[in-house]
Amino acid sequence: MAEIEDELAKQLWAIGDITRLRILRLLPDSADCEHAKNVSQIADVLNLSQPTISHHLRVLRQAGIVQHQKMCRDCYYWVDRDAAREVIERMEELLLNVEPVKA
Repeated sequence: MAEIEDELAKQLWAIGDITRLRILRLLPDSADCEHAKNVSQIADVLNLSQPTISHHLRVLRQAGIVQHQKMCRDCYYWVDRDAAREVIERMEELLLNVEPVKA
């Protein structure tokens, strides 16, 4: 159980940043080449530098929330739909199965 809680904490920390939330809002939930975004596209929309976007995408990738695929010179990113659902399910389980605090 502690391992699951550790992973959830890492994922919540990753999505708990306003810039990362904005990035997630821009990304599709599939690897569809037509809709997946690269660092330049995200940087242009958010008016941030490419290194800043790359850093935030790395955090999201390490948390398992974002996937990527290298195509030619660019990497294209999308939200991992299954990982997103898992975070939601774990949060529901955590919040809805709260044990009462003993005084």
